[in-house]
Order: sequence, then structure tokens, then C-alpha cells
Amino acid sequence: MLIDTHCHLTYDFSSVGGMDAVIARATAAGVKYIICPTADPVDILPAVKLANERDNIFATIGIHPEHAGTNPSDYITDEILANPKVLAVGEIGLDYHEMGADTRNAQIELFERQLDMAWRTGLPVAIHTRDAESDTFEILSRYSDIYGVMHCFTSSYDLAKKMLDCGYFFSASGILTFKNAGEIRDTFARIPIDRIIVETDSPYCAPVPHRGKICEPAYVVDTARVLAEIKNVPFEKMCDIVMENVKKLYPKIEF
Repeated sequence: MLIDTHCHLTYDFSSVGGMDAVIARATAAGVKYIICPTADPVDILPAVKLANERDNIFATIGIHPEHAGTNPSDYITDEILANPKVLAVGEIGLDYHEMGADTRNAQIELFERQLDMAWRTGLPVAIHTRDAESDTFEILSRYSDIYGVMHCFTSSYDLAKKMLDCGYFFSASGILTFKNAGEIRDTFARIPIDRIIVETDSPYCAPVPHRGKICEPAYVVDTARVLAEIKNVPFEKMCDIVMENVKKLYPKIEF
């Protein structure tokens, strides 16, 4: 049994049979639970509704840095964050790869305002960081009462070591399986096994052997198999470890 800890179920999956078919294929593959994050503020209410309607789906609620300049309080209420199916604030963070340097201050403001929400509510966070290691660590180190997960982690082991010391978990996505991802595999080999979870980041980052396809939650199994090889443990044991790690990361979760 596995859980896809980061799958954008609010995406339009009509080209692959629709969301119900995607969830059915995940269940058939042994992926019993799915966590649906938000990135675009318009997806927040649909994600909460989806989690409320289905026992095997949970949500994390946040606004991605590509929406810098947005006021998160216009979309994220204390009532939403108190929902028992809402596990964390995320995905939130910084991305200097896709966005111009002139957005840095607006990204940081959005990031910090959502970290304040997590601090106030006691929720963990799901962090997106790309080409922004220094600022990401500097900001998170000021929120020492917060912990969470470095989602779709592809950054350096140097950042991993710092975030390990801050109590964070690390999520492996399909990128771990890519031919040119040797450095990422080396990093996950060094991260303690009790701090690792898995995700698809569906519909993105489809793992080998599904490269080029729309990624689905069923494909998290392929990433978990590679992770089991890296950690030199049986696949079934890796699945059990992931499930236990998710429970530690997200105390609100019940399964």
C-alpha cells in the first residue's frame, strides 16, 4: 500500500479518461491514498471539496510562487486550514528558475505570509524551492517552530543537510528515476530513510518508464521501486516506511 503525497488532482485529466479513471488506476496499482496540493488559488475550494467528498483523498492548501503578488488571505481562511482533511500549508516557496528577478520580493512576501499561517495554525508546510536555496533556507530558519516536507526535492545535499537539521522530510518524485538524475539519487541515498516520502507531482514529472506521458498517481509505485533500490530494502518494506513517515509528517492524517 502506498500514498501519493503530492498529486494535482484538480488538473483536467479528461485526455486520460478523467479523474475517476485516474484514481481507479491508482487504487489498482496499490496507491490507496492521494494528497492533493494547491498551487493556483482558484484550485483551493475544489481541492477541499474533493477531499471532503472522498475518504482516500486529503489536501494541502497553498499558493505557488508563480502567483506572487496574490494576497493569500483572500483565498485561505482559518476555517479551511482547520478542516480535518487539510493536512498542511502548501505548496508554497520560492522559484527563481522560471520567474524574473524582479519578482523576488513579491515571492518572499507571499511565502512569508503563508508561513505565518502555518505558524499560527500549527500545520506543517510543503515547500517548493527551485534555484533559490539560499533564500529558502534563510527564511525557513527564521520559522524554527515549523517543520514540513521539501516537495519534489531536487536541490543539493547541502540544503538537504540543513533542512534535516530543521526537522524536515524529503519527497522523491519521478525525477529520481531519470537517466541524468544521478546526483539526486546520491542525495536520497544520504538522506535518512525515516525522512523520505514519495510523490508524483502529477500531472508533471512522469517517471521512467512513463516519460512523455501525463503523470498519474499510479506511477508513484515506479518511484518507490527506485527508492527501494537506492536504500537497499525490499519494495514492500519501503512502502511501509513511507506510510509511517507520512503519519509522522502529517499528524492530522487518518488511515
